[in-house]
Amino acid sequence: MTQQPETDRIIIFDTTLRDGEQSPGATLNADEKLTIARQLARLGVDVIEAGFPYSSRGDFEAVHQIADLVGTPSGPIICGLARASEKDIKAAADALKPAAKPRIHTFIATSDIHLEYKLKKTRKEVLQIAGEMVAYAKTFVDDVEFSPEDAGRSEPEFLYEVLERAIANGATTVNIPDTVGYTTPAEFGALIKGIKENVPNIDRAIISVHGHDDLGLAVANFLEAVKHGARQLECTINGIGERAGNASLEELVMALHVRRQYFNPFLGRPVDSAESLTNVDTRQIYKTSRLVSSLTGMIVQPNKAIVGANAFAHESGIHQDGVLKNKLTYEIMDARSIGLTDNLITLGKLSGRNAFRTRLSELGIDLSENDLNKAFLRFKDVADKKKEITDRDLEAIVNDEIKQSPEIFVLDRVQVTCGDRAQPTATVTIRMPNGEELTDAAIGTGPVDAIYKAINRVIDVPNQLIEFSVQSVTAGIDAIGEVTIRLKYQDYTYSGYAANTDIIVASAQAYINALNRLYAAKTKLEEAASQLAVNS
Repeated sequence: MTQQPETDRIIIFDTTLRDGEQSPGATLNADEKLTIARQLARLGVDVIEAGFPYSSRGDFEAVHQIADLVGTPSGPIICGLARASEKDIKAAADALKPAAKPRIHTFIATSDIHLEYKLKKTRKEVLQIAGEMVAYAKTFVDDVEFSPEDAGRSEPEFLYEVLERAIANGATTVNIPDTVGYTTPAEFGALIKGIKENVPNIDRAIISVHGHDDLGLAVANFLEAVKHGARQLECTINGIGERAGNASLEELVMALHVRRQYFNPFLGRPVDSAESLTNVDTRQIYKTSRLVSSLTGMIVQPNKAIVGANAFAHESGIHQDGVLKNKLTYEIMDARSIGLTDNLITLGKLSGRNAFRTRLSELGIDLSENDLNKAFLRFKDVADKKKEITDRDLEAIVNDEIKQSPEIFVLDRVQVTCGDRAQPTATVTIRMPNGEELTDAAIGTGPVDAIYKAINRVIDVPNQLIEFSVQSVTAGIDAIGEVTIRLKYQDYTYSGYAANTDIIVASAQAYINALNRLYAAKTKLEEAASQLAVNS
């Protein structure tokens, strides 16, 4: 059965869990991927590209779990990436089996530079592989997407030929990637226009676009592509991804929402139509951004469009005066439209578990009974220290709980001494895997440096600290502080996260979390190597 393209709305294809995870240091485990996938479903994206099943056992299991638990009949399409090879495609098909609406996304490069130096194949060979592998994918699922990698630098006539062959063999979506972020809006729009005019069977497939932000043009390129017939946009939360990242989902969705009267005619709608151009629930945008940021450790820059801390802030007196008189003077969006509020909850240290659970539910946060219990205990602890607890505080508390790594090493106590005339000194007590408690102390250039040196004296795991960032969840002297760090070991990067009203404690806990991840991965690699040696 041939899928007929939809032309009156824009399909949002989220690749945060696949391309977004390729951001250096943004590696996610299966549980974290599932948490994000569930939030993406609440957000209302049409397609979730859950991963690259053939790339690793962990990715296969993550895609399979998301297909099973998020890929329900009423949920989004669940997609798995596969190179144009039978092994990749079979792995994707197996991982996607539980999904009610599975999609296999297969790709092969088509630019001359990729053919010569990466694939070492002729155009004729690539044309044949593209057709055969799309047909092979079609034996497993009805919904097949094909991408000619580096389409932006491919020779147009050859690109048309490859797309025609892919569609003839069953591709229901053809995705046009600007793989290296090279094109400009005019060029990208012309590329889509050329495909519409020169691929004979293009009316049988949806045109999709994928692009990177190396020149800061990804979102502009996509919006131009929409004007020329693209109906699926492949994007990521916060624009994370390889190198400079991908086109940002929140920027695309809000541009199409705020400027829908401009884009309506390109989708065949009346200019004054108020209907949304996407299925995204914009009120879930900010929450999704915060979740992805905390789980990946990729901090959102303050001046980031839509979701940055300064996106709705006004420093200029003239701007402040105008906004106070009428928000439309300097704001083209209502902060509430992306789910950003300053609501204070009435919960306090005397509030019960049921009230706590109810408020989390209102915020769209669903926890298991075990996670709820842990989060409630943390809430009580914070409520003893803060007079007012905001929704953002609650989110930070919950994120801190769901981001905890396996408790191999447990931070029992941390104490620091520092001052302008004192040598920063830290003492830590850590419970080891065998239950033994070890205490040590160290001096450093500052309190956090001293803590990390003391921890390293107890936990002798080689690592390199490559990033340390701190940000305040809310304003005020008693604000919860979030600490995100990254450690490097060999060729791998491990992130740690913690939130606390005491930033020193948060720094120590974030470091322990990262070390636990590193140690668990290191142990697993060593066990695999040992087993391989035994088998050989």
